[in-house]
Amino acid sequence: MKIRGRRECKSCGTRWSYYDTASVACPDCGSLQSVGVGDRTQHTNTPAEYDLTPVRSAIDDKPLRQIAEGAAERSATYTRKRGFVDAGTLLILDETYVAATELRHVAAEIARELQPSEPSQLYFFDLLKGADDGERPAAESVPTELRSPHGLAMTGAIEAYQRDVRSYLDDHPDEHARSISGRVRDHRKRMEALDGDVDPKDADRLLRATRDLGKYLRSGSESAVVTAENWLNGIESRYDH
Repeated sequence: MKIRGRRECKSCGTRWSYYDTASVACPDCGSLQSVGVGDRTQHTNTPAEYDLTPVRSAIDDKPLRQIAEGAAERSATYTRKRGFVDAGTLLILDETYVAATELRHVAAEIARELQPSEPSQLYFFDLLKGADDGERPAAESVPTELRSPHGLAMTGAIEAYQRDVRSYLDDHPDEHARSISGRVRDHRKRMEALDGDVDPKDADRLLRATRDLGKYLRSGSESAVVTAENWLNGIESRYDH
């Protein structure tokens, strides 16, 4: 959405950046009587903290299901606040957001299962260990039982980013980028139709293509757009055989 990123307090005259605080309350006097000043700018991101320390600290004291539910809840809270346009600037699809999205899906699956397999549990704990630092296991290590939640997590992160990319392209038209974005959308929909149960490497390729499209839009790098197309070509070539 487009908002006026500068606020001015009607009570004391203080000015501040809504982009930084995501609040209309005056940081000096606390008054809610404020107005936006300046031009409206596309903005979807909100400052958000993602800390899994309390969940990890309870591993020895709580059953697996509660640990998984706590991880899923914290991850969902974080991802709901995040966006990828900040004061008109397109951000990258960062690893912390992707890891949080994957942990939300994997943890929900672990919480639902009566007896998760050992590989699934190990993968979950490996993801929990570093997701808030943007660290997640390699695609090659995704257990068979978690292929679907992993795939749905990747398509979910891609869809969230693509929504902001489409809005960004409305203000910064680029037909080549829009064409690539359409190819990303088509592959995402196909993976969603399969309930995410695709080769994790293909889900990773689509994620990489999405990231490189973002790099191109942010910097105009021709190498990034070529790389994005190559990732998509790699997915398509696998389904042509």
